[in-house]
Amino acid sequence: MKKAIGLVELKSTPIGIQTADEMVKSANVELVLANPVCPGKYMIVVSGDVGAVKNSVERGKLIADIFLVESHIINNVDPQVLVAIAGATDVKDLKSIGAIETISALTIIKAADIAVKASNVQLIEVRIAKGLGGKGFLIMTGEISSVKSAIKSCENELAKLGQITSTSVIASPHKSLLEKIM
Repeated sequence: MKKAIGLVELKSTPIGIQTADEMVKSANVELVLANPVCPGKYMIVVSGDVGAVKNSVERGKLIADIFLVESHIINNVDPQVLVAIAGATDVKDLKSIGAIETISALTIIKAADIAVKASNVQLIEVRIAKGLGGKGFLIMTGEISSVKSAIKSCENELAKLGQITSTSVIASPHKSLLEKIM
């Protein structure tokens, strides 16, 4: 089976903690992330085989009940996504920069997976809601055409539902900006 991730966002921290516990007890999954992401929101990310992740997310949705904000399952997730969420990327060569902001925390993870699968880009960072009012953003690098292609793919898939709030592409970022991003 391919590696998948399951994402559950709630509007209650106590119920979020309970949901995370139930999710890992209900299926053979790894708990990647389980914490408050902004005032009143709690996010859970699990990974594992597709079937286990689906079972875990279904259990999470059941426990979350009225506190569920949204949930997603990403099958065959690109390994870069989990590394970027953990903040452990090792970018050696910054070319152009692309940035995407989404209306919700979970959607940025979907955007990151879409971007790296659509084009030859490297994720620099995937930031989930902390201090962002429930939003998420990502920063990527690559050749200008690749960055534009990755952003266009995200827009095609996510913008139609109003999930992307803004994007930008910088062809030749200034050295001082690169130092701050890294």
